[in-house]
Amino acid sequence: MNSNKEKTPILDKKTALLKAESWCAYQERSQQETRNKLYDWGLYPADVEDIITTLILTNFLSEERFAFAYVSGKVNIKKWGKIKIKQGLKLKKVPDKLIQKALNSVDYDIYLQNLQRLAEKKLAILTEKNPLKRKYKLNTYLLSKGYEMDCINEVLKTSELY
Repeated sequence: MNSNKEKTPILDKKTALLKAESWCAYQERSQQETRNKLYDWGLYPADVEDIITTLILTNFLSEERFAFAYVSGKVNIKKWGKIKIKQGLKLKKVPDKLIQKALNSVDYDIYLQNLQRLAEKKLAILTEKNPLKRKYKLNTYLLSKGYEMDCINEVLKTSELY
């Protein structure tokens, strides 16, 4: 048996459309994700674009819905910052205007609460004794989660963390 999964091309456009509808109905998808999946299934470029158009017209595919769902999930579940979320959406080739619109929908208080909780959790497990190195490690961690430096400073100043 071959350990690599072989891609079975779907030559029938109608079958591909039904499969794509099912795939898009499972969770929100970006146009680029869907396009990549259709190419993985072995479809021709003209068929791929026809299927994408049909999915948009039948409301199985919506870039705006995807952007809002992506932002909501990353803020509420993953506790990511706006910088990391924006990078993720850019990788999925979501238009800049939609990215901004979705990021503007984030509740600032919840965003800062997430940042506060992440800082508290990280400080609890940091073993560094030197306060400067400790603060540097905390800042580096929070920056890696995608939070802006001004938000990090705001949370660290207003809280009793330092």
